[in-house]
Amino acid sequence: MRRHRPRHLLWLALGLALLAGCATRPPTGEMERSTGQWEDQRERLETLQAWQLTGKAALRTPEDSTSANLDWRQTPYHYRILLSGPFGSGRSVLEGREGRVSLTTGEGRFEADNPEALMQQQLGWSLPVSALTDWIRGLPATQRPHRLERDARGFPQALHQDGWSIVYRDWTRAEDLWLPRRMTMTYDELRVTLVVTRWQPEPGDA
Repeated sequence: MRRHRPRHLLWLALGLALLAGCATRPPTGEMERSTGQWEDQRERLETLQAWQLTGKAALRTPEDSTSANLDWRQTPYHYRILLSGPFGSGRSVLEGREGRVSLTTGEGRFEADNPEALMQQQLGWSLPVSALTDWIRGLPATQRPHRLERDARGFPQALHQDGWSIVYRDWTRAEDLWLPRRMTMTYDELRVTLVVTRWQPEPGDA
C-alpha cells in the first residue's frame, strides 16, 4: 500500500471512522456472553440504522503511530463523523446526506458523491469507508464477498473483506445488544485500532 506523510493519516482515520455520544453501561465481562446470543440479535443488528458512539482511533504505519478522539452520529439519512486530538491540527468533520458527502478541515470544505470519491479526489486514493457502518456492528458489508470466523460462543472473531482483516477483540452490552467495543483493522502495512468508550443504539427514525 502506498505510504503517506503524517498529515495524510488524518484523512485516513476520518475515512475509517469508518464516527455526540451518550453514556451506556460499562463494558460487561467477557464471560457473560453466551452461545446463541449473536444469532438471537442478528436481525436487530441488521436493521439498526441509528446510533451515537464515542471512542478513540489509533493508526500505525511503518513510519508513524498516532491517535485521535472519535465522535460518530449515525441516522438512516445522515451521518457525522468528528475527529479531534493529536491528528494534524484542530477538528475535522466528515458528513454524508442524500448522496452527498462533505469533508471540512482547517484547509476548507470539500464535497463529493460518496466518501470513497471524496478521498480519491483529495488524496489520490480511497478506502471502503461505507463498509464501516456494517463492520462497526460486527457485520460484513452486504452483497460483497467475505470470509467470517466465529469464536467459541458464535460471535464474529475475524472478518476478511475488501482486502481488510477485521479482528473483534472485545464486546460491550448496550440497549440489550452486544456490540464491538474494541476492534483492529489491517490492510497491508496499515493497522487501525478502534476502541468504543460509549455506545448508544437509537430508534431508526432518529
